[in-house]
Amino acid sequence: MTRAIRRISLVLAILLVALMANVTLIQVFRSDDYRARADNQRVILDEYGRQRGPILTGPDAVALSEATRGALKWLRVYPEGEQNASVTGFYSIVYGATGLERTENGVLSGSSDLFFVDRLQQLIAGAQPRGGAVTTTIDPAAQAAAWAGIAGTRGAVFAIEPSTGRILAQVQSPSFDPNLLSSHDPASIRDYYEELLDDPDQPLINRPIVALNPPGSTFKLVTAAAALASGRFTMDSVLPGPAEYDLPLSERTLRNWTGEECAPGGEITLEQALAVSCNTAFAWLGNELGADALREQAELFGFDYKFETPLRAATSRFPQSPDEPQTAISAIGQFDVRATAMQMAMVAAGIGNGGIVMEPYLVQEIRAPDLTILRTSDPRIFRTALTPEQAAQMQQMMVAVVEGGTAGILQGIVDGDGEAVSVGAKTGTAQTGRDGDQPISWMVAMAPATNPSIAVAVVVEDGGQTELSGGALAGPIARAVIEAALQ
Repeated sequence: MTRAIRRISLVLAILLVALMANVTLIQVFRSDDYRARADNQRVILDEYGRQRGPILTGPDAVALSEATRGALKWLRVYPEGEQNASVTGFYSIVYGATGLERTENGVLSGSSDLFFVDRLQQLIAGAQPRGGAVTTTIDPAAQAAAWAGIAGTRGAVFAIEPSTGRILAQVQSPSFDPNLLSSHDPASIRDYYEELLDDPDQPLINRPIVALNPPGSTFKLVTAAAALASGRFTMDSVLPGPAEYDLPLSERTLRNWTGEECAPGGEITLEQALAVSCNTAFAWLGNELGADALREQAELFGFDYKFETPLRAATSRFPQSPDEPQTAISAIGQFDVRATAMQMAMVAAGIGNGGIVMEPYLVQEIRAPDLTILRTSDPRIFRTALTPEQAAQMQQMMVAVVEGGTAGILQGIVDGDGEAVSVGAKTGTAQTGRDGDQPISWMVAMAPATNPSIAVAVVVEDGGQTELSGGALAGPIARAVIEAALQ
């Protein structure tokens, strides 16, 4: 009997120790993780009792809280919600939070340690604590132009300030209305959310930073940069540009998008090859450089790296072990090369910034409830992709794409003073390799071409058939965003 009691006591003691260990693990080590979970209803209900801080673009709130007379004292409201959904995300009583509503929840809810003194003062005064404000880097004019251009298509726009990494525009299409997900009616929230989930165009995907697409000919910027960085080529180097390129170790051939040779006699300079988007020249160049050189250059621009802006972006990638035919196709942005709109904007930005690639960031300032500034984001260098001399050659080649190549739609842009602005760009049209999918149209551009204040990438997923489609479909959107940012 005594032995049985001892055994039961030992088992109970072990269970008690396990229970205490689990409680300690949850309460001490994992408390922040549980509190930050988007589906933590207890935290959300508590937060609805205080005024959540605004998300600002410039002086305007793109997310704010309005008082109600219901049990939930505050309602989250999003003026021009679809336009800014890629940035703000939503704040839902049913599905938690996404976007900046999630990553900056501590600030917006007032629970951040930055507000300890403010919470103490409010407690002494018997008042309910309030949330702080998050000021984004978004340029309202560029954001509005991006939305006006991309709405009604399936695609994305991403713009960045090359010298700092400030994100100036981030827009997805199709989008969703965060107001409908942030209402106080759980049934209607669920109905709308299910509708979004069932939509084959996947409007809940944050396309500018998450959707991975073959970059097509816009990747020729990376291949050209690798050529200059190798020391073996300059912008004036002559390359073969026949109508067809025989892929090594294969019976297949690669053709130009025009179906013809890139220049009379089948030879063309690197600058001209970029301007007319010569597939055969760049496929040959890719094999001359080799996959390792292409991958190294791509990684200097940000490929194969996980960025958080603080929104988590998908990782753009260059294939790990392509053979020679695959390397040739990768050099023109096909095969298994995949990139986000953010990544291709970073390529243009790095070229425009003298070869220095900056880390993209979306939050400029954190403000207290009284809007005093508590923290400001500083620009950070990511990597140096090119020397200033190499970057200058790339800038000149991108200008040639506009002035005498496939991006002529960007000619004639003027700044706010009416002065003509030189623009550098690269078009692209990519095949997805999936049956039934339309080709993807790209436009990557920067302005002014030297010392640019904006670099933009536009991708239209339901695009056209030829290289000119990048200019015809994505070009007008890029132009509108650049013009808005330069005013």
